[in-house]
Amino acid sequence: MPPTTLILVIVLAGIVTVVGSILLFRLNAFLALVLGALVVAVLTPRANLENFAVADTDAKVITVNNTGIELKVSHSISPIDSLWLVVRKPAPTESYETVATLKTTEHLIDEKTKKQSIRLAYTSDYPQGDYQKTDLVIAPDKFVAAKKSAFITIGSRLAAAFGSTAGKVGLIIAMASIIGKCLLDSGAAHRIVDSALKLVGEKRAPQAFIFSGFLLAIPVFFDTVFYLMVPIGKAMRLRTGKNYLLYVLAIVSGGTMAHSLVPPTPGPLFVAEELQVSIGLMIIAGCGVGLCTSTVGFFWCHWINRICELPLRDTPDLSLADLEKLSTRDTSTLPPLGLSLLPILLPVFLIGGFTILKPFLTGLDPTLMTVLQTLSDKNIALVISAMIAIGLLIKQSDLTKDEFSASMQSSLAGAGVIILITSAGGAFGQMLKMTGVASLVQELPLHSPTLILTLAFLITTAIRTAQGSSTVSMITTVGLFAPLVGEGVLGVHPVYIALAIGCGSKPIAWMNDSGFWVITRMSGMTEKEGLKYITPLSAVMAVTGLIVVLIAAAIYPGV
Repeated sequence: MPPTTLILVIVLAGIVTVVGSILLFRLNAFLALVLGALVVAVLTPRANLENFAVADTDAKVITVNNTGIELKVSHSISPIDSLWLVVRKPAPTESYETVATLKTTEHLIDEKTKKQSIRLAYTSDYPQGDYQKTDLVIAPDKFVAAKKSAFITIGSRLAAAFGSTAGKVGLIIAMASIIGKCLLDSGAAHRIVDSALKLVGEKRAPQAFIFSGFLLAIPVFFDTVFYLMVPIGKAMRLRTGKNYLLYVLAIVSGGTMAHSLVPPTPGPLFVAEELQVSIGLMIIAGCGVGLCTSTVGFFWCHWINRICELPLRDTPDLSLADLEKLSTRDTSTLPPLGLSLLPILLPVFLIGGFTILKPFLTGLDPTLMTVLQTLSDKNIALVISAMIAIGLLIKQSDLTKDEFSASMQSSLAGAGVIILITSAGGAFGQMLKMTGVASLVQELPLHSPTLILTLAFLITTAIRTAQGSSTVSMITTVGLFAPLVGEGVLGVHPVYIALAIGCGSKPIAWMNDSGFWVITRMSGMTEKEGLKYITPLSAVMAVTGLIVVLIAAAIYPGV
């Protein structure tokens, strides 16, 4: 079997295992992803593992002198005297072999980018042949170590990949979960929604629902946001006597897009980490694209509301009598708006603000610069925000020590499940990378960034439609495209890939999606109404997001 065909078979086997386990056997996403990772790891030949380990040294040749005597390589390797030039042989072996010994002749620094490189000269003859982008320069000891790494057991490789992902996102997800729980229990989330409604008035309640839903979905999972906001939408329907469908869909328009585009929500957080996109940039870009998609979704909601009507019905969680009490509740005990917004906006300001201002801080005092870098670290920013949220909960509630402890345990229990799923996704993605999937994607007939972005969108959409989870679809797809980040074949900044994947995780919302059932059951929709209203809305916003990403990538590729 040709190497590329084998890689394709292994990748498809892994994806089918994940999707099939969820659809046919109703396995938890964590178990499905671990099983998929094991299948891929077992099927991957040792030669593929060797090639991945060698190529993963990040010491790729970036220029070659026309005379074939000098090379310039990225300075990610140790500045030692003797290095090896290794070349990837053609099929059927496609393995890396040493062809020349090199000696360092000059160290260089790009004054603009501050990136370092070294210039090398041959100390042995270089065989005649065309130079390939897959050629590498590597220290002898690293080359030998890379070859040996192929003999590491499957269990060890899986555990290492799992632990690496948990180390990247575990603390962030845990802190975000605490923030969300504290916002709900302290009444801060209710204050944000009520303030938005008072600011724009009842006539513009849909705009308030979109804004509040998007803002709350940044630290709070979408299901929880909908649980919180739909009773308020029902109360508004009692006051106005109309537009219930508009209120429900407005909440969905705001909350569902932030869930897939803006960290620290697990999906976009994991995708950003895998594609080496800074969290600050992902927050800014995700909010920008989310604003566009939610705006188009808002107009679609208005249009469908004019031609259709959703009755206000009793639901298992909330009767119409309970709604009457809710609509007249006392809001004077809720925390101030500024304090309510602080746990959400502070990490966005610290992380995103530093990302924007960093180019203008080059002359800053080194000590102050270190302090700013520390505060803008995603982990530190979320910890600070979580501490503020906890303080807000303590101040605004009469919880006993046992009740407070139970509240924190509840939030961390939910976070633990998400961390397990995300880390298992990281292990699955790493196993895919080790197959050499980067070379498979490179060989597709892609001649422009537009095709690459569209392919990322379509693959995510297919996986989401098949198994229902937007987070799982994002985790699965990014494993295919992450290896391309270091290959220089994207043609655009990897943030656009992350955004295309996020938008692709929205369609098609239907009965295999837990969010679909949350929306229908909590709002009183029937399954037919859900397919009529929710499914088209998710598709409209997703396609809008892809169009915005393609336009932005064409205007400013950022490479």
